[in-house]
Amino acid sequence: MTGTIGIIGSGLVGKAVARLAVRAGYKVVVSNSRGAETLTGLVAELGPLARAGSVEEAIAAGDIVTVSVPLAAFEALPSDGFAGKLVLDQTNYYPGMGDFRRADLDSGELTSSELVQRHLRGARLVKGLHNLSWIHMESNARPKSDADRTTLPIAGDDAVAKQAVTEFVEAIGYDVVDAGSLAESWRIEPNTAIYFWRYAPVVPEGVTGAEAKRIYQQRGEPVSPDQARTLIREAVRPSPIGGTLEGMPQVHIDLFLEQASPETVKQ
Repeated sequence: MTGTIGIIGSGLVGKAVARLAVRAGYKVVVSNSRGAETLTGLVAELGPLARAGSVEEAIAAGDIVTVSVPLAAFEALPSDGFAGKLVLDQTNYYPGMGDFRRADLDSGELTSSELVQRHLRGARLVKGLHNLSWIHMESNARPKSDADRTTLPIAGDDAVAKQAVTEFVEAIGYDVVDAGSLAESWRIEPNTAIYFWRYAPVVPEGVTGAEAKRIYQQRGEPVSPDQARTLIREAVRPSPIGGTLEGMPQVHIDLFLEQASPETVKQ
């Protein structure tokens, strides 16, 4: 593949995107809020297709720029720096996390991606690669010929941008279906049927420790394009709106604490 992916955020999600992108032959420019000097180890792991840069450098270099940060951090992004850029929005609304809550999201006046689009003036924003964890983003990826290849949804208002994101997501290991506009992206947000759990394996009761972690880091059952379209079409908007951590298995929390940076864990 040719092209460059600019990645804003070097946490677990940003790292997963970077690994998948370089495996597919893309160049990546990884950035975070702490500076390129903090990314030396990650860039060494990723190899010659990767380099570290500032947020502004990642934006400038990226044919697609991923927003791989918590939604609570969206206002720290340079609002005028994305004009004309194709942006892949991986954010999700979890009310109260990071002390972040908004009435316009709670009421359904806006979807979280509409909020990010308003802030990133002139960006061509597509929501995607947001509805599975960093673990399962990597473990579910499969080549096009693989019978276990699964399907992810995207949403956006720009048809050309959606096609470009579709090609990228297909290249890194997934089939893609169109979930509609940014206003309709609630259909693929937290607490809908196509969010998170469809891509995670079931850990049997009574399994603990290392075995639970081993099982949980495997792929989930594949979702076909037709199944994904049905889940999207039949979605019911959650009430209240937004994700919660209730029901999150302990193994997920344990793996997060093991794999996340100390800065992320503190948040």
